[in-house]
Amino acid sequence: MPSLRLVIANKNYSSWSMRPWVLLTQAGIAFEEVLLPFAQDNRVEGIEAYSPTRKVPVLMIDGEPVWDSLAICETVAEMFPDRRLWPADAVARSHARSVCAEMHSGFQDLRKNMPMNLRTAHPGKGRTPGSERDIARIAQLWERCRDRFGGSGPLLFGHFTVADAMYAPVATRFRTYGVTLPPVAESYCDALLDLPAVRAWCEAGAKETAFVAADEPYASPSA
Repeated sequence: MPSLRLVIANKNYSSWSMRPWVLLTQAGIAFEEVLLPFAQDNRVEGIEAYSPTRKVPVLMIDGEPVWDSLAICETVAEMFPDRRLWPADAVARSHARSVCAEMHSGFQDLRKNMPMNLRTAHPGKGRTPGSERDIARIAQLWERCRDRFGGSGPLLFGHFTVADAMYAPVATRFRTYGVTLPPVAESYCDALLDLPAVRAWCEAGAKETAFVAADEPYASPSA
């Protein structure tokens, strides 16, 4: 069995780190966690030893790096086919890959205006026209996945897949910023936030005390 080390940054802030951590943890795959803190300039301290891009996350497999959240998730799914991290049906699997890729490259306004923050609540903040469009698209995407492919369970494709890991940080944003969703999307968001791995990450992030000003547009160190 290969040795896995996942290099991440602050759990309160790092949405990209959250995705492969949730995937590995929820799938029951053993790994060592290496947490490197963000500096005030949003640089990750010590990342040079692990990542050619100097970004988190990085999955070290027997000492060899795999970087970028989606590449890590694809690699893990390939390494552990018994965990069923992609849907078995070809159409559903293609759809799952598409919604993951859309998350990976899209929703820039949501990311910019509603950054991940697990220990605070800012209802109503960040609601620009662009972020509203992103929220509507995500709700639509979730509803269509649930309608077409989610009949066997409460998640996007029924059971837990890479797609759920990719959207887990979005669910935390919706909670932080008090976003109300249509019923089907709201039920999925609740199910996603209730996954043991998601709860564990959020609980750990909420306990962190580091304050990085660039990631806290709606708070202050004394808040």
